[in-house]
Amino acid sequence: MSRKYKFREKSGAYFISFAIVNWIDVFTRDLYYNCITESLDFCRKNKGMEIYGYCIMTNHIHLIFRSSLNDPSGLIRDFKGFTSRKLLKMIEENAQESRRDWMLWMFERAGKKNSNVANKQFWQQNNHPIEIWSLKVFEQKLNYIHQNPVKAGFVTDPIDWKYSSARNYGNDDATILEIDLN
Repeated sequence: MSRKYKFREKSGAYFISFAIVNWIDVFTRDLYYNCITESLDFCRKNKGMEIYGYCIMTNHIHLIFRSSLNDPSGLIRDFKGFTSRKLLKMIEENAQESRRDWMLWMFERAGKKNSNVANKQFWQQNNHPIEIWSLKVFEQKLNYIHQNPVKAGFVTDPIDWKYSSARNYGNDDATILEIDLN
C-alpha cells in the first residue's frame, strides 16, 4: 500500500508541510529564505498558486494553498524540484557557508538511498496534504502554522517571525510575501 497522501480534490485548498532531508537546518541565512519566498511569489504570479498561509522554519515549510489551475500535486512537485536544484547550487557556490561540505555530503547520502533521485536529495518526498474543508480546519491549521516559531522558542509573538504569514494577518507593513487574503 502506498504511503503517499493524495491531493484528492484538485480545486481544494490544502495544508501541507515539507521538510529538508534529515531535518537539516538549511534556512539559517536570508539568502536561502529569499530563494523560497521568491519561488513562492513566482508560483503565485505565474503558476496559479493561491497562498493563504505560510511559515518557513529552519528545516521545514508549512503552507496553506490552492491551485487555481486544479493541479496542486504538479504545483508542489515543480516548486520542490526548482527550489531543490536552486538551493543545492546556492549552497555549493556559497564560500561563506561553513557547513557546505557537510550539507552536500548529507544531501548526496540521502540521494543514494532513494532510487527516485539521480544525485542529491534536498526535500523529503512526503507532503501529507490535508484538505481544508471548513473554516474551522482553516483556522486550526493557520494557528498551528503561526505558532510554530513560538513553540520552537524563536519568538514570543508569531508576528515577530519574519518568514510567516502572521505578519500579513497582523497588518504588518514588513511582510516579505504577499498572500491571498480574499
